[in-house]
Amino acid sequence: MSGSIVVGLDIGTTKIAAIIAEVSGRDVKILGVGKYPSVGLKRGMVVNIDQTVESIKKAMQQAELMAGVQAESVYVGIAGDHVRGINSHAVVAVGRQDHEITEDDVRRVIDAAKAVTMPMDREIIHVIPQEFIVDNQEGIRNPIGLTGTRLEVEAHVVTGAVASAQNTCRCVQRAGFRVKDLVLQPLASSYAVLEREEQELGVALVDIGGGTTDIAVFFDGSIRSTDMIGLAGQVVTNDVSICLKTANERAEEIKTKHGCAFAQLVAEEDIISIPMVGGRQPREISRKYLAKIIEARMTEIFNLVQFNLTENKLISVMNAGLVLTGGGSLLPGTEELAAEIFKMPVRTGIPSGLGGLMGEASSPVFATSVGLIHYGYQKDRLKHQDDYQDDDTYDNGEEEAGPEITDDQGVPRREGKLYDKILDNLKKFAKEFF
Repeated sequence: MSGSIVVGLDIGTTKIAAIIAEVSGRDVKILGVGKYPSVGLKRGMVVNIDQTVESIKKAMQQAELMAGVQAESVYVGIAGDHVRGINSHAVVAVGRQDHEITEDDVRRVIDAAKAVTMPMDREIIHVIPQEFIVDNQEGIRNPIGLTGTRLEVEAHVVTGAVASAQNTCRCVQRAGFRVKDLVLQPLASSYAVLEREEQELGVALVDIGGGTTDIAVFFDGSIRSTDMIGLAGQVVTNDVSICLKTANERAEEIKTKHGCAFAQLVAEEDIISIPMVGGRQPREISRKYLAKIIEARMTEIFNLVQFNLTENKLISVMNAGLVLTGGGSLLPGTEELAAEIFKMPVRTGIPSGLGGLMGEASSPVFATSVGLIHYGYQKDRLKHQDDYQDDDTYDNGEEEAGPEITDDQGVPRREGKLYDKILDNLKKFAKEFF
């Protein structure tokens, strides 16, 4: 093994997805892919540690067996009801007498942006600068070297519940791995499925998972909003189970094999066989009836997404439309239904940008785990910037996290001190960010 190993671990409500990649210079190759049903989570939050640990082990074992390597540390995606995103504004005076803006000025203004009011049981996961303002001149992406007396920043701050983040880290560590960083899942997915032009024009990434639907809006090259809806693929399966009076596991199989999210695409004469519970004989139903069950719930999910975007005054900036990803976007007709509701361009985001066994991970199911590989590679490249001066392939605007903090049981914690090194080597970071 000539390069370094990067591992992305997506801990979802219905599945655990793991990807192991090798980084050698500018070459990033997927070596192994693992996926296992997730047991022990509800709406992205751990409710049973032992079951979650076992699911993580199974997914990682699959990836390690395929890759032929043993993983030690992982980048972990985080989402769930507890994650919230807010926009923050901060201002500082430029420190130098000649009024030239330095790395220290930018460090101070971003530190000031982190000073948001939040309960004691919450912590900062990400602080992402959106733009800088120098003496009322807006739209500045890299202020270092400019002259001014007043430096401001608009930043997006993502927070999460301390207990939920620690429980996620605890499960990963008990499975035998070290958490290198926690990354917001829709942010990670954006690394794998969004084009730079879409982020400039304005796009909403809608990640339809098993337990939650995560929303991230990008505009002018930076993330502008993150939010979450507590409905996703799992409730669609539950509806199918109830309406067809069949077990949940069979309902998932029926949904996956025969389902369609847009009933107009299904012919009236299509008939499918439904297995029944209790040893009863299978019965036949119209596939269009199944599609109507699915469409009703998917319509509700998209209406909630639209309401969220409208309430936050984001619809007007979505010039590139929507990108759907996550396992819930796999159903035929999902794009068509979303386009009908939103009245704008819609596409399904397929992970890309890596070599090796990329074909094994070219599904929206692996969007977050592939994005975590991109994220990990970018962090590694920031540490070795001199080797990659001319490479701008990875450019999604994420800050570099600091060293890992652990509690007295050795479980990683993410507190304010975790970001003490957020702007180390800032000149290189600023170039990377923009």
